[in-house]
Amino acid sequence: MASLGTDHPVAARPAPLPRTYLVWLAATQASLLGDAALYFALGWAATAHGGSTAALVLTAVMLPRALFLLLGGAVGDRFGARRVLIFGDAAMLVTTLGLAVATYRFGTPVWLLVTIAALIGVVDAFHLPATGSMPRRLVGSAQLPRALALRQAGGQVAALLGAPLGAVLIASAGAPGAALLDAGTFAIVLVVLVCVRPAFEVERAPRDERLVTGAVAGVKLAFADPILRPALLLTAVAAGFLLPVVSLLNPLLTRRNGWDAGAAGLVAGGQSLGMIAVALLITRRGQVRRTGVGAALGLCVAAVGIAGMALAPTVAVAVIAGVVLGGGSGVFACHIGPLVLTGVPDTHLSRMQTLLTLVQSVALLPANNVLGALADGTGPTTATALCAAAIGAAGVAGLLNSPMRRVLRPE
Repeated sequence: MASLGTDHPVAARPAPLPRTYLVWLAATQASLLGDAALYFALGWAATAHGGSTAALVLTAVMLPRALFLLLGGAVGDRFGARRVLIFGDAAMLVTTLGLAVATYRFGTPVWLLVTIAALIGVVDAFHLPATGSMPRRLVGSAQLPRALALRQAGGQVAALLGAPLGAVLIASAGAPGAALLDAGTFAIVLVVLVCVRPAFEVERAPRDERLVTGAVAGVKLAFADPILRPALLLTAVAAGFLLPVVSLLNPLLTRRNGWDAGAAGLVAGGQSLGMIAVALLITRRGQVRRTGVGAALGLCVAAVGIAGMALAPTVAVAVIAGVVLGGGSGVFACHIGPLVLTGVPDTHLSRMQTLLTLVQSVALLPANNVLGALADGTGPTTATALCAAAIGAAGVAGLLNSPMRRVLRPE
């Protein structure tokens, strides 16, 4: 587990992150940008067939991903994350090239969109756990928080630029152009993965352990551990009551206030700006000393931002609240990930990354529907206030949890 005990003096200026990690990260972020552009293109094509079809395409991605995630984590720990990523990137390269050819030939019929979405979901189930565990294999434990913070910042930048890039590609080259761009980024990652080898070899799961048994063992370990259990529960609450605020409730609040779509975009941009700023700061300066406290405080700050969005009288106030929300979200994300990955045996890295992804997916699916129905019935202000209360309560619970309070970052 991450070390427990008393604080130590502040360390000297942290050493630079390994070049191998930076090369891998640059390629991975380029791939995320390509993915974001392709997802926008697929979503745009799906909405041409109606809202139900768009929902079906989203479900075709999320359902197989959720079904196979535990198995994907066990495979990553058994055969090695790098090997799984090489196969996964090769599969996505073939898939996106096939999508480019198919959309050029057939356009974007529903059957093609659903098929491609399902293939992406299956590959993601094996790819995401392996990707999430790679930083631990490329940097030491002491540098892991900064490495993950830089990855967090890069992911936010990719999310910010992905939709506009997808819109440009749709207008200029259509769905085939977006698919070809994504294929190009997968080719880059594939080359990098072949050339880059993990600097920190970690122990793999026993070869005689059945994959299903290994997946169940990861779940048992997480929920029996006094630190991992509350960390995963906080992650689930954050996914259920924090993620829908900007994507679902922000547009509803904007409409209720009589503002235009640009206002909703500014609030969403403010959230991303807050997350990027915090992630870059942590990349440079490092985490707070008490990792669990940092994660809980991040939720408390995010709750203030959510409440501000619910009550904002002007667009400017809503944007400031969005920045506060993003800052708190960034603090939480940059502390909870390292806390989990440094707190598990090397044999369970991919499986624990799987659980982090799975608890978010399981919480988010019902939360979107419940909060949407609540917003329809009582108004978006009530639904947003509920999110603020839930996130604030989760942050306070984290501060009151003794094992979480005692977790110190690795030196």
